[in-house]
Amino acid sequence: MAHAHKLEIFRGLLKFKSNVQKIWGVLIFLSIVTTVEVALGIVKPHALTHSHILGMKLLNWIFIALTLVKAYYIAWDFMHLRDEKTALRRVIVWTPVFLICYLIFILLFEADYIYNVYKDGFVTWNF
Repeated sequence: MAHAHKLEIFRGLLKFKSNVQKIWGVLIFLSIVTTVEVALGIVKPHALTHSHILGMKLLNWIFIALTLVKAYYIAWDFMHLRDEKTALRRVIVWTPVFLICYLIFILLFEADYIYNVYKDGFVTWNF
């Protein structure tokens, strides 16, 4: 017996009549997010490139957030996580979220340490 997939996205805000329409809807959403990313990468607004949060430009934080949104929707709709049990969804979604946050934490602190060593230490910028 085939399992019927849910035909809505955005927690039921958009409902589709078939799987083909749902795939096109998700593709359009992912294309819009990608277009926003590319446009921000090309334009690089002055306000986003000169404001810093936690040692990184606001524009970079926006890129990270948009990339996570795209990864979430790809897994949620194309890998059918929506149809799985709640515990399995949480394990699959929250584990990478925590690992990505940990990786960002490690990268920021290591980069800051290396910067301070080259800035204040006896070794000069040589590359």
